[in-house]
Amino acid sequence: MNVKIKPDWAGGDVLSQLVNVLIKTPPIYSVMKHQARQVLIKTAEKNGIPWRKHYQQLEASEVKKIFSEINDKNIIYPDYYHKPFHAYDAGNLCWKAAFEAESATYSMGLRVWKNEKISWETAHERLRYSFHQVLNNYLPKSVNHVLDIGCSVGVSTRSLHHYLKHNHNPNVQTMGLDLSPYMLAVAKHQDTQADITWKHANAEKTDFPDDFFDVVTLQFLIHELPRQATRNIFQEALRILRPGGCLALVDNNPKSPVIQNLPPVLFTLMKSTEPWSDDYYTFEVEAALKEIGFEYKTTVASDPRHRTIIGIKP
Repeated sequence: MNVKIKPDWAGGDVLSQLVNVLIKTPPIYSVMKHQARQVLIKTAEKNGIPWRKHYQQLEASEVKKIFSEINDKNIIYPDYYHKPFHAYDAGNLCWKAAFEAESATYSMGLRVWKNEKISWETAHERLRYSFHQVLNNYLPKSVNHVLDIGCSVGVSTRSLHHYLKHNHNPNVQTMGLDLSPYMLAVAKHQDTQADITWKHANAEKTDFPDDFFDVVTLQFLIHELPRQATRNIFQEALRILRPGGCLALVDNNPKSPVIQNLPPVLFTLMKSTEPWSDDYYTFEVEAALKEIGFEYKTTVASDPRHRTIIGIKP
């Protein structure tokens, strides 16, 4: 049985080109963007995720005061970061995206197991557990400094920190890094334990010292990036990891039957909010890791929609 390496709706295939034409038609794109957001909100609220209530709570909170503390005004945003995505005209550089990100993350988890009657809490626990279990097999003996790149509002970072703290090192120092100060302000606000460091920086060129981190993770990040930005981040991760350190990424699996067989309405809506989809689904991640200098270890279908890829710094 031949396994397709990517969905027909991504890359240069005829179906993909047709979808791209629709997305580039402004009136149609506007409807798609609205519908994509509605799918997430309906999935969330139908399953008990208080999307609107959570938004209102954040809006009424002190989170905007944190923004000035965490925002690095010297950062120059790359051009790709100004593109609209996730149905937001300003991408991640706005409060609306930051206030809805956590609810959207939980909703995404539900869609992984959409045919099972499980709670969003169970879906989210499964999603993180599946990644942590693969990562666990490749962790270095000593895990002291951990970096979660593209941490958004910190859901992935908090889960990773909790797992490592309770299973490997109670004194582990975890940092979440993101290019959006809006997302980071929410992350810091939601970090009720106040035991994670949050940093506003461009992951393509950080100011961290060489050979510093034991583990670097990229969780559901690189499908949002042009491949050159991903390669740059891989290169930076290689520099800041210590020898024997682990780079672990989890993201959409181009070979997943679930993703390949998405209904036309859903994959069209998804592409309309993910401008780098074609770039991602045709990108040979494992080959790039090897070219950059990592010792490639494994690619595992860690859940029905996602894959976990591991590389080690020699």
